[in-house]
Amino acid sequence: EFDKQYEAQKKELLERMITERLLLQEASKMDLNIEEQLRMIIDNIKAQNNIGSDEELRRLMTQQGINFEAWKKQQERGLLQQAVVFNEVGRNITIDETDVINYYDQHPDQFTEPTEYRIRAIFISSEDKSGEEAQRKMEEIDEKLAAGEEMAALAAQYSEGPEKESQGDLGTFKEGELAEPLQKAVENLAIGSMTSWIQMPNGWFRIKLEERKESRLKPFEEVRDGIENMLFNQEQQERLQEYLEDLKNRSYIKILISDPLRYR
Repeated sequence: EFDKQYEAQKKELLERMITERLLLQEASKMDLNIEEQLRMIIDNIKAQNNIGSDEELRRLMTQQGINFEAWKKQQERGLLQQAVVFNEVGRNITIDETDVINYYDQHPDQFTEPTEYRIRAIFISSEDKSGEEAQRKMEEIDEKLAAGEEMAALAAQYSEGPEKESQGDLGTFKEGELAEPLQKAVENLAIGSMTSWIQMPNGWFRIKLEERKESRLKPFEEVRDGIENMLFNQEQQERLQEYLEDLKNRSYIKILISDPLRYR
C-alpha cells in the first residue's frame, strides 16, 4: 500500500512540477507583469495584521521561520501561472444566463436550506445510577414541569450533561444532524411543547422545541453568482486540462530527476 501511494505521489508531484515550469515559460514569452498584484497581496497582509512597513513584515516572517524573499518569489510564481491561465483559458469563457437558470432548476436540492430546530433539553444519565433511581428523578422533574416550573431552571438544577451550564440550551440543529430518535421526536413538536422522555444508549432526554425555521428553497437571485462561478470554474478546469495537454505536446520536456520525492 505504501509503494502504491508513493508512486501516486511521485507521479502527481512530477506532473505538477512540469506544469509549473511550462506555465512559467509561457509567462516569460508573454512578458507578463504582476508587480501590482504582488504589491496588493503584501499590502493586504500588512493591513490585516497592523504592520507598518515591508521591513517589519520581513522581520516578523523571519521570527516565524519564513524567508521573506523565498515567500515573495513563491507568490510571484503563483501569480504568473494564474495570469497565463487567465490569458489563455479564463478570459475566453462566457457563461450563458440560460445555463445558470437551467442548473438552478435542475438541482433544487443544492439550494434548499433544511429545517432548523433550536432545542432545550434535560438529560438524565444511566451510567451512575440504577434504572429505579433514574426513573424517580425523571418523575420528580415531570411533576415540577406539570406544576408550571420553567424547563430552563430545571435543566440547570437536574441535567447531567454539559447543557446544564446553559440551562439546557443545546443550540440549533439542521434536519439530519440530530440522532434519529431525537430527530423523529422533534419533527412533530409544536413550538414551545416538549417530548416525553426519550431513551438513548447513555441515558434519557426530555426535549423542548424552542424555535423552528422551516426548510426553504433559496431564491434564484440569492444563488445566481455562486452558480455562475461554479459553472465558470468547471468550464475553466476542462479547458485548462486541454490547454496543458496541448502545451505539453508542443514542448520538449526532459526529466532530469525522475523521483522528485527523493531529491534533496
